[in-house]
Amino acid sequence: MDRLTLFGLLVALAGILAAQMLEGSNLAILFQSTAFMIVFCGTLGAVMVQSSSKVFMAAVRMTGWALVTPKLSGQDSIEQLTGWGDLARREGMLALEMHISEISDPFLKKGVQLLVDGYSAEKIREVLEIDIRSWEQLRWQAARVWESAAGYSPTIGIIGAVLGLMHVMQNLSEPGKLGGGIAVAFVATIYGVAFANLLFLPVANKLKAIIMEQTQMRDMIVDGLVAIANGENPRYIEFKLQSYLD
Repeated sequence: MDRLTLFGLLVALAGILAAQMLEGSNLAILFQSTAFMIVFCGTLGAVMVQSSSKVFMAAVRMTGWALVTPKLSGQDSIEQLTGWGDLARREGMLALEMHISEISDPFLKKGVQLLVDGYSAEKIREVLEIDIRSWEQLRWQAARVWESAAGYSPTIGIIGAVLGLMHVMQNLSEPGKLGGGIAVAFVATIYGVAFANLLFLPVANKLKAIIMEQTQMRDMIVDGLVAIANGENPRYIEFKLQSYLD
């Protein structure tokens, strides 16, 4: 659990609600199910229209990354690659075959399989870099779905406000209800702006940071596998890969 993300959301919401209370306003007016439905469903529909099903589903799956960041231990990977480099130098590439079944990461497993199959360092890098670019492109597109939601949300909020004002205008015969009705109408605008700046944009930027970190780890793995294919000294491999973490 990424506590900083959760804590940040709580701080933002607490600050807004506390300020509302200090102004003497009624907090209940901020909780309007109709406004929420207009903004949430309208924004969701807009991003579904602009996205392909593959990208949209990837964005949905990646939503949890904001709270539970995928763990990639760079140090463990370095130790693993260094050990494989030592084994390959002593016993040959085929000695790595027994370890393939133990690898859970599909990307790393593909790289080790290429080593065992005897491909050159250039071919291994070529195949794995294509894999990285494909992996990265899909996830960047998924992160941009959240960015797009931040763009649509405030506009949908304005639509909700206009709809609310239209409802108010239909009840002009009851002046006593106009003030409260107008206030409720503008809650949709608040929802639209708040969702964009407290949720959608921060989540999109967090996902981008995670994608960059995971891409860097994959680049490190490629460098390690290429070094093994070239028969580099295990100590050299360790020093080289450690630079990614430093």
